[in-house]
Amino acid sequence: MAGGRRGLVAPQNTFLENIVRRSNVWTLSHKQTDTNFVLGNAQIVDWPIVYSNDGFCKLSGYHRAEVMQKSSTCSFMYGELTDKDTTEKVRLTFENYEMNSFEILMYKKNRTPVWFFVKIAPIRNEQEKVVLFLCTFSDITAFKQPIEDDSSKGWGKFARLTRALTSSRGVLQQLQPTVHKGENVHKHSRLAEVLQLGSEILPQYKQETPKTPPHIILHYCLFKTTWDWVILILTFYTAIMVPYNVSFKTKQNNVTWLVVDSIVDVIFLVDIVLNFHTTFVGPAGEVISDPKLIRMNYLKTWFVIDLLSCLPYDVINAFENVDENWNHQAVTQGISSLFSSLKVIRLLRLGRVARKLDHYIEYGAAVLVLLVCVFGLAAHWLACIWFSIGDYEVIDEETNYVRMDSWLYILAESVGNPYRFNVSGSGKWEGGPNKDSVYITSLYFTMTSLTSIGFGNIAPTTDGEKIFAVAMMMIGSLLYATIFGNVTTIFQQMYANTNRYHEMINSVRDFLKLYQVPKGLSERVMDYIASTWSMSRGIDTEKVLQICPKDMRADICVHLNRKVFKEHPAFRLASDGCLRALAMEFQTIHCAPGDLIYHAGESVDSLCFVVSGSLEVIQDDEVVAILGKGDVFGDVFWKEVTLAQACANVRALTYCDLHVIKRDALQKVLEFYTAFSNHFSRNLLLTYNLRKRITL
Repeated sequence: MAGGRRGLVAPQNTFLENIVRRSNVWTLSHKQTDTNFVLGNAQIVDWPIVYSNDGFCKLSGYHRAEVMQKSSTCSFMYGELTDKDTTEKVRLTFENYEMNSFEILMYKKNRTPVWFFVKIAPIRNEQEKVVLFLCTFSDITAFKQPIEDDSSKGWGKFARLTRALTSSRGVLQQLQPTVHKGENVHKHSRLAEVLQLGSEILPQYKQETPKTPPHIILHYCLFKTTWDWVILILTFYTAIMVPYNVSFKTKQNNVTWLVVDSIVDVIFLVDIVLNFHTTFVGPAGEVISDPKLIRMNYLKTWFVIDLLSCLPYDVINAFENVDENWNHQAVTQGISSLFSSLKVIRLLRLGRVARKLDHYIEYGAAVLVLLVCVFGLAAHWLACIWFSIGDYEVIDEETNYVRMDSWLYILAESVGNPYRFNVSGSGKWEGGPNKDSVYITSLYFTMTSLTSIGFGNIAPTTDGEKIFAVAMMMIGSLLYATIFGNVTTIFQQMYANTNRYHEMINSVRDFLKLYQVPKGLSERVMDYIASTWSMSRGIDTEKVLQICPKDMRADICVHLNRKVFKEHPAFRLASDGCLRALAMEFQTIHCAPGDLIYHAGESVDSLCFVVSGSLEVIQDDEVVAILGKGDVFGDVFWKEVTLAQACANVRALTYCDLHVIKRDALQKVLEFYTAFSNHFSRNLLLTYNLRKRITL
C-alpha cells in the first residue's frame, strides 16, 4: 500500500545542476556575486560551446544565443592586444585534453578590454573519456590595471585591489584538493591538483541514479508499505473502539485497555516521526528527498491533525481519577466527561486513510472493501450515539424517574432484566440490559434504518430519539445511494473486459449465422478470436501506442521486436535510429492453427519473421518446407523491382507469433539508412523465398 504515485525516480544526468549548485554554494560562502563559466563539447572540431551560464553572459556582454556553438577557446573575444603566445597555449591545452590556467587580455562585446584569469579543466564520463571542457573566467582587471581616479586612490584603491586578489585566490582555493601528508608530489602533479576539480566540485558527466539521504525513507519502499498497513489496521481499530468506549464507558478503570491504547498512541507518535523522514511526490511528479522540504511539507499539511489525534487522553483521564478523597465530585465528573469526549479527536486518524485515497481508487476491489467499511463504520458510530441518547433519557437522576417509553426500558423488559428501584440500598435505579445486548440491538436498529428497511420492532419514542432517527434516515439515504451506487459501478468496471469479450463473441456469432458461413470456417473464426483474446487480453496495442509520445512509442516498439533484432545478424550493425525506425514499422500477428498467411498467387508484400510456433509451406498440395522459430519468409524486396506473386501457401501448424514489416515501409527505411541497407541485404537470409517456385 505504497501511498499514491511512486514519483519520477529514473536515472538522469544531473551534471549541469550539480555544477551550478556547487558553484553557487562556493560563491555564497566567499561573498561573490556570480560564477562565470562555459562548457565546450570535447568531441567536436573547435570545441563549440554547449552551455554558458548567466554570469559569463553578464561578464562578456554577449547573449547566450550569441555564444552558443562558438569555440570554447573564446577566440571571438580576442583582439589586437591579446597575446598570441597565450592563445596558442590555450589551443594546445584543448587539443591535448589538459588542465591549465592562463591570464589573458580579452574583449567584451562592446570591445572593452578585460583581463581574465581563465581555468580550463576536461570533464570525463564513466568510461573516462573526455566529453566536455569546463572553462571558468575571473575578472582580474582591477588587479592588473588599476584605474587611476579619485575613487581608486588611497584606501579605496587598496580595497579594490584586495577584493580582486581575494577573488583570484578564492578560485584557486576552490579548485585545489586536499593533499595528504607523506605524498610525493612533483611540480607537474601539483599543478594538475591545483587545476583539477574534486568530486565535491565537479561530478562526472554520466547518468546518475537518484540518491536518498541515509535517514530518509522512500515512500514506496517495502518497510513503508508494511508500516502503512499497520497504521491502516490501527486506524480502523481507533475508529471502532473510540466511539464505543466514549458511549459505553468501558475503559474507565481497565488497566489492560489503558496499556493497549497507550501502545497504539506510541505507534502513531512514531508514525509522526517517520513522516518527517519520508519522501513525497512533488507537484511536477518528482520524488522530494530533501529533509528540509519534507519537514516543511508535513508541517503545512497533516502534522497538526496527526498530533491532535495522538495525545494520551486515556492517561490524562486515568490520573484524574486517582484522588478518591477529592470533595468536588461534580467538577471531577465534568473533567472526566470532557476528557472522555476528547477521545473522539482520535478519529482524526482517519486522515491517514484519506491521504491514501489516490492509491486506493486505482483498484476496484480496494474501493469496494473501503466503501463497505465506511458503511459499517457509519452504522457503528450511529449505534453508539443511539445508545447514548437512550442512556441519557431512560433515567432522570434529579427526579429518580424512569421513562417506560424509552427503547432501553422496553429492551430491558424483553430480555428479562428490567430496571428496578433499590429502596433499601443505594436508593437508585438498577438493572437493565447488559452492554453486549444493548450494542447489538443499537447496531441492528441503525443498520435497518440506514438500509431503509426498518422492521419497526425497535422504534424511537421520545423526542430526542425521533429527532436522531430523522437525521439518521437522511444520512442513510445519502450513504445508501452513494456507496451502493458506486458498488454497482465498480462491479461493472471489474467485469468490463469480460463483458466486452462476450459482446464481441455474440457479434461474431450473429455475423456467421446471418451470412451462413460454413461450419468449418466458422469454427476456425471462433477459435482464432478466442486464442487471440487469450494472448492479447483484448488490449489494442495500436491504441496504447498512440497515447505515448513518439520517442517513447519507438522505445516500446524496439522492446516488442527485441527478439527479431537479437536473433538475426542482419540487424547487428543497425544504429539506434535505424532500429527505432524499423521497430515503428513492424506489426505483430497472432495466428491460430490452420490460418493461411499467404495464398498461392497473391502478392508478397511483407517480410515475415517467425518468433514462435510452426508453419508449413505447401506447393501443389505438397509440403515443401516447415518453418519455425527464427525463420524468415517472404521476398527480397531490396533486390527486385517488381512485386512478386506467392508460389506456395503458408499455413500455421500451431499458434504462431509473426513479426511482419511491409515492403514499402522496409524500402523507405533502407533508402534512408544506406550503410545499413548494404549490410542488411548481404546478411539477411530468407529461409523460404515465396517468389521462387521449387521444381517437384
